[in-house]
Amino acid sequence: MKNSDFIIFGLTNATKIAQDVANKLKVKLGKCTTTKFADGEILVKFNETVRGKDVYIFQSTSKPVNDSLMELLISIDALKRASAKTINVIIPYYGYARQDRKSQGREPITAKLVANFIKYAGATKVVLMDIHADQIQGFFDIPVDTLKGTWIMMDEFLKTHKFKDLCIVSPDYGGVKRARNIANSLNAPLAIVDKRRPAPNQVEVSNILGDVKDKDCLLVDDMIDTGGTMMAASKLLKERGAKSINIMCTHALFSNNAIEKFNKCIKDGNISNIYISDSIQASYEYRSKNIHVCSLAQFYAEFIKIQSENKSISENLYGKQIEKLNAKK
Repeated sequence: MKNSDFIIFGLTNATKIAQDVANKLKVKLGKCTTTKFADGEILVKFNETVRGKDVYIFQSTSKPVNDSLMELLISIDALKRASAKTINVIIPYYGYARQDRKSQGREPITAKLVANFIKYAGATKVVLMDIHADQIQGFFDIPVDTLKGTWIMMDEFLKTHKFKDLCIVSPDYGGVKRARNIANSLNAPLAIVDKRRPAPNQVEVSNILGDVKDKDCLLVDDMIDTGGTMMAASKLLKERGAKSINIMCTHALFSNNAIEKFNKCIKDGNISNIYISDSIQASYEYRSKNIHVCSLAQFYAEFIKIQSENKSISENLYGKQIEKLNAKK
């Protein structure tokens, strides 16, 4: 892999992870500047040549969501006009992913709209991490790789915790596939929380399918927004006799003072540990004794190396992670 053949950039919401990936690959992070006009217009300028190079650009479209997305689209356009050979857009957290279908009449499918924006801006490939719904892959008309940071967090979790009675719990029906894959890899039982959402950011939980009594439960999900789902599920698990409750979630949005609420749950003994990734740059602000932030930098570095060598992602990236988990059974 020749360092001169590719270049890595990090936009405003992914400067740290981009720098960490560059350090892992022993390359210099590309320089770019993002500025705003007085009326809020965004300008992105790349301060070094990209002509004929494979460009990897990191940006999470997290808060401020619309500014982050616009910054990404403008940067893709700039790279295209600067004659980059390929534009590989790495989005650790893909905003608008929850709007992936019409649940009622006259609603948009914004996840598809954003996919169209990225394609027509000029991206040649998109790399997503633990997307909210698998069908989002089909929204893109360009190649997409969907990485699974869950394995990274699971590896960190098992390094520090040894449970004889571990039970993997899905906080809703939508996350059953994700939870089942982890349960199967660890030969652990699976439980499912019966959740209903009467309105956005409102949660009702009423039942648990599966035996959680005297079990060390691990709630697994792709994202935490306000935390309502996880806190309600944790409370119900406690009522059903769970020995301990841990949470593992890739994208930590922590909106509406969610972090303060989670810290209270930890203090009250309702939650033992929370494992999150650094897919959202602000995640490092939440690190504490019981909130563990797992770095995705090595994972992304290996991905870039494997892609540059035209090797199989599933065999050479996931295979290693699954082998690690199997060794810890």
